Amino acid sequence: MDDPDMMAAMGFAGFGKAQKKKQLDPSRFDKSKRTEEDDDEDLRPPPSRVPHSTTISSSSTQATVKGPSLQPDSQREKEEEDSDSGFEDDDDELPGAVPAILEQEYDPSHEFPSDSIAPQFPVTHEMVLKDHTKVVSALALDPSGARVLSGSHDYDCKLWDFGGMDLRCKPFNSWEPAGSYHINDVKFSPDGQKFLVIPATLQPKLYGRDGEEIATFIKGDPYIRDMKHTAGHVTEITSCSWNPKDPKQFITSSADSTIRIWDVENKRTQKTVIVVKSKERGARTKINYCSYSPDGKIIGGACLDGALHMWNTNTNFVRPNLSIEGAHTKGTETGSIVFSVDGRTVLTRWMLTTHPDEKYIVTGAGSEAKGGKGRLMFLDRTTLENTKTLEVDATPVKVLWHSRINQIVAGLSNGQISVFYSPVSSQNGAKLLLNKGAPRKRTIEDMSDALAAPAIMVPGAGDGGTGLVGSKRKRDNGRNDPRKARRPELPVTGPGKGGRVGASATQHLVQHLVRDTTRDVDPREALLKYADSKPLWTAAWQESQPKPVFQEEEQEEKDSDEERG
Repeated sequence: MDDPDMMAAMGFAGFGKAQKKKQLDPSRFDKSKRTEEDDDEDLRPPPSRVPHSTTISSSSTQATVKGPSLQPDSQREKEEEDSDSGFEDDDDELPGAVPAILEQEYDPSHEFPSDSIAPQFPVTHEMVLKDHTKVVSALALDPSGARVLSGSHDYDCKLWDFGGMDLRCKPFNSWEPAGSYHINDVKFSPDGQKFLVIPATLQPKLYGRDGEEIATFIKGDPYIRDMKHTAGHVTEITSCSWNPKDPKQFITSSADSTIRIWDVENKRTQKTVIVVKSKERGARTKINYCSYSPDGKIIGGACLDGALHMWNTNTNFVRPNLSIEGAHTKGTETGSIVFSVDGRTVLTRWMLTTHPDEKYIVTGAGSEAKGGKGRLMFLDRTTLENTKTLEVDATPVKVLWHSRINQIVAGLSNGQISVFYSPVSSQNGAKLLLNKGAPRKRTIEDMSDALAAPAIMVPGAGDGGTGLVGSKRKRDNGRNDPRKARRPELPVTGPGKGGRVGASATQHLVQHLVRDTTRDVDPREALLKYADSKPLWTAAWQESQPKPVFQEEEQEEKDSDEERG
C-alpha cells in the first residue's frame, strides 16, 4: 500500500501517523550488574550511557560481550524532551491516585547486536528477592519460569511473579501452611497449575497456582506397626516429587521409612506404599529425599543410613531393583537426587542442580565462618573439576537452573533469594522487571476517578479497603477466596471441626420443625383451663360420684351480718 497511485484511487492519503515506539534504556541492567568483588570474572563496569565491552574469563572459555551502541546526541535529546513532557518521578505521587504503568515495547531480537557472544554462565547480573527472615529451605519455579515459590524456616510460603513485580521485588502472596512448622519442600506440578507444599508435619498440602488451598492429605495411624496398612505418613514428611508424565500423581518420602504414591483426586488414602528396609538394627531408616526420573519410570530414594535405592514403577515395590549401600556417609542428609535425561546417570548431594545441556553441575559450599559468604561452584560433569566459583552473600541451601529462561535461582541461609541472569543469554524472568516503562504522569482525570467519585464498598469489589479497583484477575481471585469475599460459613455436616459442633442434615431439620414448648407454659394456667369443662380423665367415675352436700347458711346469721354491715 505504499504506491501513491493506488492510495489516491482508493480515496485516502494514508493510515494515520504511526505511533512512536519508546526505546528502552540500554543501561537499565547496569544497576543489577555484579562487580569484580562478587566473583572471579574480569569485569569492567561501563559508565552510564556509554558503549561498553565486558570481558568474561574462566578456566575454559574467554569471550567478549559488546553492549548496544549509543544513539546520536540529537536523537537522545529529542527522546529526553518527549520523556520529560510525558513522564515524571514517583516522588510527587498524588494521594489516592490509581497507579498506571505504561508498558514500553520490548523486542528481544533488537536488544543486543546479533554478533554478541553469550557468556558461558548466566551470572553476570543478580536480582535479590528479600522477604523471608530465616533460611530458605524450599524453592521451586513453575515450568514457564514466570513464578517462584519459596518456603522457609520462618513458617511462611511466598509466591513471586516476575511479570507482576515492580523494583521493590515483593511477593504477591504469603501465608503459613501449617502454623509454627517450617517448610521442608515445595514443587510445582508439570502443568504448572498447582503445587505441593511439604511442611514438617504428617500431611502434604496441595494448592492452586495462586496459592488457594485445594486439599490436605490424610495422616496415618501411629499405633499400627505395619506401614502398608496405614492410610498416610505417621512421622515428618521430608520431600516430594511429581510424576513428570502424570500431573495427577506424586510421591512423598518420610522419616517413617516409606515412600507413598498419591493421587491428587483422593486425599483419604495413598495409592501405593513403598516400605524401605534398612540393614541397621530396627529395619527402619529416614528417607531424606525422593525423586522421579525424567521419563517417570524410576523412583529414587536417599536414606539416612547412607543407602540409595531405586524402584521401577511397573513393579510391585516389594524390594528395590537397585540398591547402593554406603552411597553416602551414614547419618548425613542427602537433599538432592538428579537424574540425567537418558536415565543412566544419577547425581546425589545435599544441594545441586545441572546445566540445561547437562554439561555442568552446580552445587554450593558453606561459609567458613558464621555470617560469612558462601559459594556456588560450577563443576564439569565428566571430570568434576571446578570450572567457576561464584561468591554469594550467605550459605546457599537450594539452587535451581531453569532451562527455559536460562537463569539460576539460589535460596540462601539469610532468607535471601538470588536470581542470576545474563541480559544476552537469558530470557524473561528477572529481565521483565527492568523492561517496564516509567510510571505515567498523573492527571486530573486520575484524581477525579480516585477521590472525587465516591466508591461504594462491597465484599470483593475493592482492594484491601483502599477503594482502588485492581485488575480483573485479582478481583476474580478475591471472589473465589472465602476470607477476602467474607462469605458466611456453611453449616457443618458430619463431625465437627474448627471448634464448631457438627450435625447431620436430619438433626438440623428436626430441631427446627419439632420443638418442645412445655417449658414456656405456666403449669397452673395449663390445669385451670380444664376446670369448667368436662374432665376427660375422670369420665369413668362421673356417674357413680356422690353429689356434694353443703351446709345451708341460717337466716339469723344473714341478718346479723347485715346489721353489722
